[in-house]
Amino acid sequence: MGNKSGKKKKDPTVLTEEEIQMLLANTKYTREQIIQWHNGFLKDCPKGELDKKKFTEVYKEFYPQGKADKFCGQVFQVFDTDHSGKIDFTEFLIAISVSAQGDVRKKLSLAFQMYDSNRNGKIDKKEMQKIIIAIYDLLGETNRKGDNDPKQRVEAIFRKLDRDNNGSLSEEEFVDGCLNDPILMNFLAPNA
Repeated sequence: MGNKSGKKKKDPTVLTEEEIQMLLANTKYTREQIIQWHNGFLKDCPKGELDKKKFTEVYKEFYPQGKADKFCGQVFQVFDTDHSGKIDFTEFLIAISVSAQGDVRKKLSLAFQMYDSNRNGKIDKKEMQKIIIAIYDLLGETNRKGDNDPKQRVEAIFRKLDRDNNGSLSEEEFVDGCLNDPILMNFLAPNA
């Protein structure tokens, strides 16, 4: 009664039993760990949501020597699964779980989604160059000449991974290519 929209908006600071069950089914965390993560999340994000600015600030703490903005934009876009412009607790914990505990294929799939900025199911050379520049910025890499030139790096990656030579990488080409090349995997998906 009194709610004009007919649907009550969920309070993002409250962790429901339904969300706990979903997280138990989709992560390797126990109920107690989920509740601990939630309490920590609320300490950092009292409103129960993490916006892009705060997300970037947190990321910068891990990479103080670099410029995290571009890279964070890509990461944020993948984690914000409902495209609300904010990351709620369930989006956050699933992303943490995949990047910390997920199997290698899941981590590489997450990396692929991050690089596929236009969400068309493939990575073209422009997208790959953007992410390489973002990775360099994040890591504080200033040597961008020769083999380290982003364009050269992209060409080398595509020579290795673009099996059908169509100028773009499918998720399968990306994942399989990284699995077959540990050096490339370490560069493109360091947490895999």
